[in-house]
Amino acid sequence: MTAYNPVTPAIVAELCDIVGESNVIHADTKKLEAYSHDEVADERFVRMPDVVVKPASTEEVAAIMKLANRELVPVTPRGAGSGLSGGAVPAYGGIVLSVERMDRILEIDRDNLVVVVEPGVVTNVINEVLEEDGLFYAGYPMSVETCFIGGNVAENAGGGKAVKYGVTGRYVMGLEVVLPTGEVVELGGKTVKDVTGYDLINLMVGSEGTLGIYTRIILKLLPLPVSQVDMLVLFEDVPTAMRMVPEIMTNGRIVPTAIEFMDKLSVQTTCKYLQEELPYEQAGAMLLIEVDGSSETQVEEDYETIGELCLKNGAIEVYVADNHTTRERVWAVRRNIAEAFKVFSPVQSLEDVVVPFGQIAALVPELEKLSSQHNVSLPCYGHAGDGNLHVTLVKHPDTPMSEWEKQERTVLIELYNAVKRVGGTISGEHGIGIKRREFMPLIMDQTLIDLQRRIKATFDPNQVLNPGKMF
Repeated sequence: MTAYNPVTPAIVAELCDIVGESNVIHADTKKLEAYSHDEVADERFVRMPDVVVKPASTEEVAAIMKLANRELVPVTPRGAGSGLSGGAVPAYGGIVLSVERMDRILEIDRDNLVVVVEPGVVTNVINEVLEEDGLFYAGYPMSVETCFIGGNVAENAGGGKAVKYGVTGRYVMGLEVVLPTGEVVELGGKTVKDVTGYDLINLMVGSEGTLGIYTRIILKLLPLPVSQVDMLVLFEDVPTAMRMVPEIMTNGRIVPTAIEFMDKLSVQTTCKYLQEELPYEQAGAMLLIEVDGSSETQVEEDYETIGELCLKNGAIEVYVADNHTTRERVWAVRRNIAEAFKVFSPVQSLEDVVVPFGQIAALVPELEKLSSQHNVSLPCYGHAGDGNLHVTLVKHPDTPMSEWEKQERTVLIELYNAVKRVGGTISGEHGIGIKRREFMPLIMDQTLIDLQRRIKATFDPNQVLNPGKMF
């Protein structure tokens, strides 16, 4: 491991010369603290930076990285800090490089159906700007109102709409990247096809800020759907609910925009929290199914077909939400699961496992077994259409924190092994970061880990960019 040097007053002065004194935070503990964590609510993953620097251009980012290499000071790139893996936390202190000032939409190219943005643009803003042109960026995650597009690319973020539209990486056509050494490269562009050399864009997407810092991103756009309907479907049990996922796509010949899954514990806890009047007590599982399309007639045909299939295959009830108010009501059940469990216990470990979607029904009994054996609640919800489940370890209020930390690790190991047995892995969209790095050997053999370490060393010979992440 690289022996890093401290951030000296001389280095701080040089950073001020690069970006301006007002864009450097140093020796102000209160302001630095905001950059010491992301959305992981666990003090074990908090690290204080020595200095925060806010560049506004590619040239400034490159100058910072050249300085860091010369002085052997670690640099942690940071977007909105909305991640759930500790990926933007400065594991070894040093410099946090925040892209919050790089927040411009540089170009909307309607002829080529692309938008060019800087990494600090809030993801939701992109679609707000594009809406008047009848276009949208489809690769966004659930947390669109807070996250930055640069962080989405770094994590290859996904979300509820990934069934139909896929995740972030499907839409990244080009990147301008500052390498850890301070060199600047341009990858891809506006062309739809490109097999010239290695596919470095797909290597960069999802690399968690360990191989380079994006300073310009080219995203593919799609026509904005004109109609959208959501369906909340109640089932007696998980296997019955999960059989509907391939049923809708094969016999129904429909690819929904989203198929969200909620187990009994998630449904009951959240509906009580929201004081929801739906007859949730009889539901052992819920699916939230969304369809969209280019005409109201097409969408109506699709949701009627899906509703009929669900009722034919064991659904208790199908609720159709075809206006803004009712759609918000059904999505509130899905969006408020984490908040509902915080009322029961604020100490949680939100996980991000992913399995082949046909194996969800096989995994749920394993979760029930773990919950019973270890006296921990394990609500399971997430994206049924792509098998990405947010299994959440919720501490029992009576469990002491010292016991919980041991309990949590034991349950995580058993959970990850159960996921591996059904052909899954430990992260589908949140990333590895600090939070899951110790568990990588559970699901990835050493040869593959060593290969990725060699890739990292090629890009970052001095190991100064976001060290301590993934491995």
